[in-house]
Amino acid sequence: MTQTRILGIGPSGETLVPIGEVAAALLEDAVAAYPTETFYALGAAAFSKRAVEKIYRLKKRESGKPLPVVASDLDMVKEISASLPPSFRLLAGEFWPGPLTLVLPAAAGLPEFLLGPGRTIAVRIPPLSWLRALVKEISQPLTATSANLSGEKELADPAEVIALFRGRIEIVVDGGLSPGGAPSTIVDLTSPEPRVLRIGTIPEVRIRAALQT
Repeated sequence: MTQTRILGIGPSGETLVPIGEVAAALLEDAVAAYPTETFYALGAAAFSKRAVEKIYRLKKRESGKPLPVVASDLDMVKEISASLPPSFRLLAGEFWPGPLTLVLPAAAGLPEFLLGPGRTIAVRIPPLSWLRALVKEISQPLTATSANLSGEKELADPAEVIALFRGRIEIVVDGGLSPGGAPSTIVDLTSPEPRVLRIGTIPEVRIRAALQT
């Protein structure tokens, strides 16, 4: 059984997150559950095959379903993507940081286990400043798949996350109830025309409006 550390930060205690400590654990293949702008997520250093494979086992997730990631800033997004179409600048400029996941062509050299069909990567920049700081500290993307079992409901209550994963992951960052609602909206930018793959927090009408500006 894994010893799970519970790091309580409270709804307004972002500056109390021990960024260096969590980053060091992630760089040693730890898995952490953490709150996002929607639900709780499971995070692993995205280039760690061992940690990413552990998340698949924890969630009982099909191996062919790639994990989305969060980036610290636009520079990191540029590092992991092969190209950024004009539609990227419109959508990122309007909705980032925020609950919009964009599917982009992956840069050469990214680990195969991280890639989606057609060598793609799904990424967003989150609005939580401490989370962006954590990703910057590990100098690589952080996985951002929901902290649940595949096919079951997303979790916004840290108590449910702890009940599910205590003894199975190394860290739970308890930030209280996350906003919940709907997950991030996903838009594929690898086709000639942007395609909405999942309607979430941001409705499709706002996506289409942003693309017309």
